Amino acid sequence: MQIENEIIKSVSVNQEMSIKEKLGILSDAAKYDVACTSSGVDRKGNGTDMGNTVAGGICHSFAADGRCISLLKILFTNECIYDCKYCLNRCSNDVPRASFTPDEVCELTMEFYRRNYIEGLFLSSGIIQSPTYTMEQIYEAILKLRKVYHFMGYIHVKAIPGADPMLIQRVGMLADRMSVNLELPTAEGLKSLAPNKHRKNILAPMRQIQNGITESRHDLVLYRNAPKFVPAGQSTQMIIGATPESDYQIMAVAENLYRKFDLKRVFYSAFVHVNEDKALPALPGGPPLLREHRLYQADWLLRFYGFQADELLSEEKPNFNILLDPKCDWALRHLEFFPMEINRIDYQMMLRIPGIGVKSAQKIVKARRMAKLDFTDLKRIGVVLKRALYFITCNGRMMYPTKIEEDYITRNLLSVKERLPFDVGTVTYKQLSLFDDVNIPSQSSVMERVLTH
Repeated sequence: MQIENEIIKSVSVNQEMSIKEKLGILSDAAKYDVACTSSGVDRKGNGTDMGNTVAGGICHSFAADGRCISLLKILFTNECIYDCKYCLNRCSNDVPRASFTPDEVCELTMEFYRRNYIEGLFLSSGIIQSPTYTMEQIYEAILKLRKVYHFMGYIHVKAIPGADPMLIQRVGMLADRMSVNLELPTAEGLKSLAPNKHRKNILAPMRQIQNGITESRHDLVLYRNAPKFVPAGQSTQMIIGATPESDYQIMAVAENLYRKFDLKRVFYSAFVHVNEDKALPALPGGPPLLREHRLYQADWLLRFYGFQADELLSEEKPNFNILLDPKCDWALRHLEFFPMEINRIDYQMMLRIPGIGVKSAQKIVKARRMAKLDFTDLKRIGVVLKRALYFITCNGRMMYPTKIEEDYITRNLLSVKERLPFDVGTVTYKQLSLFDDVNIPSQSSVMERVLTH
């Protein structure tokens, strides 16, 4: 295979394990960490250093289950002193172990970037020796990547709870985005499945990163060339389905994280049964990917559509409808607001109409300043009329004679099948890795092409 030769020439080889073997272990070990995105930062290349990051300029590839795989996504090490029951890399598991050196992380990133296979780096890690020692190794790698290798592309780093706050501060001055994994939605779940981790230790670096971002923005107002601290913001990840929390509890936690910690994203990772442990659920139907999908849809409503968690769910209705997306479900439970006249309703109420998204709502507001809109205009704008037609009027008229009744509308909405990012009955949880043999030209033979010339 050509994969081995080129990167092996470019990267120092550990005497005990080849760089290819390490990459195979540590890229595969990172696939369960979904909290990586490459958006939210705008930094152009300066003509001297390597790489650039501009808003919207980061290319993304997606696995079959919808997860973003645009970055070189690796663990610094999969060795770990913790024994989290849900984690494949827990210390009690007998799995192949490997660790990169800081120079290997740097050279791998550069070799993949030069070949245009990646636009940046996502670096997480198991805990080796101690949180502070692990964070020191990550800091050394990122510092060399920026200062020695002059890499100016996108970097997302996981902050290690319990590490020295000074190290987190230093990494934050080099990385574009940082994240701290919440792991599980509640402290009770964390105590039962991850006894070595504590909610207080997880929230402390979240607060530190939030304060650092706020201070950095204030400094940029006063001084144009002030250094930026985590300019793309912070995110977190929750494992869904390993503990018995309801969707309502999960969305309430997410809403609080957005409000109290100014997070850019909360990622929801369907629990994958990789360990045999009596404390873990059996999940005979496989990972709860449809539930994960509904949580992402609801999360979008919280962040961009003005919804609140207690509007979507309640203690009496604690879980999302598996047949309808959260927005349609809300509309059907609040038919007293419908139909809405598209030429008169305000922007915020328009966002609550099924079939109308943020962009189409903005276009409608601009277009109706010039003339009254009809259904043909809405179709040109991009409104999904097969959903919206039950909830709107144009100039006082509905598109077709219809009933404003829950059962009637539900039957018609279900007849138009929702486009899911997977086939519920056949989906696999496995995330695309650098070594997968799949029919995606830009990713399927990445490792083979990178390591060959």
